[in-house]
Amino acid sequence: MKPKSVTLDDVARQAGVSYQTVSRVLNQAAHVSAKTRDKVEQAMAALNYVPNRVAQQLAGKQSYTLGLATTELALHAPSQIASAMKTRANQLGFNVVISMIDNLSLSACRTAVNELMSQRVDGVLINVPLSNDDAGAIAQLCGDLPVLFLDVDPQAEVFKILFDPHCGAEQGVEHLLALGHQKIAVLTGPLESISARLRYEGWLSTLAKHQITPCAVQHGDWSAASGYQQALLLLNQPVRPTAILIANDQMALGVLRAVHEYGLRVPEQISVVGYDDTEDSAFFFPPLTTIKQDFRLLGHESVNRLVDHLHIHGDKQQSSLLLPTSLVERHTTSKPGESAVSQEALSQELLRIARQLSPR
Repeated sequence: MKPKSVTLDDVARQAGVSYQTVSRVLNQAAHVSAKTRDKVEQAMAALNYVPNRVAQQLAGKQSYTLGLATTELALHAPSQIASAMKTRANQLGFNVVISMIDNLSLSACRTAVNELMSQRVDGVLINVPLSNDDAGAIAQLCGDLPVLFLDVDPQAEVFKILFDPHCGAEQGVEHLLALGHQKIAVLTGPLESISARLRYEGWLSTLAKHQITPCAVQHGDWSAASGYQQALLLLNQPVRPTAILIANDQMALGVLRAVHEYGLRVPEQISVVGYDDTEDSAFFFPPLTTIKQDFRLLGHESVNRLVDHLHIHGDKQQSSLLLPTSLVERHTTSKPGESAVSQEALSQELLRIARQLSPR
């Protein structure tokens, strides 16, 4: 037999207040004392009360639910961003519902957004790579519903928060050039992705400033498997690179395996630079030099700004934000031909990182 649902009347009796007071607490009304709010929240916890969001939506009230349209969560970066969003949303009293696309087409993004809107979300976060025109089409689809984009061109005229793609690309190139590398190969993400394309263009423009062109170019699909496969092609070029710039850390993991199987040592014979600084990149072997994008900051700021925007009317462009990237130097880069640290030293570095991360 299905257990009887706890109602607002039950909570009111438990807390010793009126039904209307419980409703005001649920709707975060301003004129409720902290003492009364605590009593009601304690009663809800004691009774395991769960607000009926569907009923609130049907009554035209705020649902305290955000929608997230995202690319494949099997990839490390999107999953870490989604996790950070859910954490921050929960802290602010919001739920997050997720709709994941299976390809990078505009129609797939439209389908995901329509699915989220059908659930009467209060606002939408879109972590899907979109061209300027496609982002505009999605913003138009959402109408008056607040929508925040995380993977568009910095010049796109939409409400957005993203990392500076040129800055990150430049940091990777300048690091290798400072070490003395000239034979640099690049491994991009899929170029239908705006973020992959902007990183690639940033690499090319920065190299061009130094009168250098890549000695080889391959295109992956963000996965470790594609990193492995494309690295073998790069290593079999007539001119073997002394360094490889890679568009994400997950592909870099595959590159490290390919280089090892090819019989080369990292970084003595070939340097590797990733992009993202995902949580596990410090535990690659060797630990990966990479471009850090602070996904926790991105997730928290995107939720903060969207929730703020729910209560603000006006020019959406004023709230857009471009976040910085930074170079994280570990043990996959060195001067060409330079003797690197010993395996013992690498093992000690991994142990040090593990001790820092372990709970005390």
